[in-house]
Amino acid sequence: QVQLVESGGGLVQAGGSLRLSCVATGRSFSGYAMGWIRQAPGKERELVAGISRSGTSTYYLHSVEGRFTISRDNSKNTVYLQMNSLKPEDAAIYSCAADPRLYLEAVTRFPSEYDYWGQGTQVTVSS
Repeated sequence: QVQLVESGGGLVQAGGSLRLSCVATGRSFSGYAMGWIRQAPGKERELVAGISRSGTSTYYLHSVEGRFTISRDNSKNTVYLQMNSLKPEDAAIYSCAADPRLYLEAVTRFPSEYDYWGQGTQVTVSS
């Protein structure tokens, strides 16, 4: 069983920054592709960013590319999402997710392919 716990959400003004963190339980974190997925009210889930198991490959949703950075520290079982230049449309619940089945140095690009999810952290951006 994998447990994921997010932190770092909050309220910021447009143009501000936040850094989200996700700590995972288990001894095989370095073998998991990880991602950050968000969902706003009335909208579908979307993969914001993904990172391969060693961190050598990343993927970003087009609307956040250049503003958000995903990273991981496998020694700490932690994945991060640095969010800069936040916009009101970025407001959502952000969840981290793990794909423990991907035996490749690659990114899992679809929310449906992630097996484990955190409970989420709220990001609110005021205009």
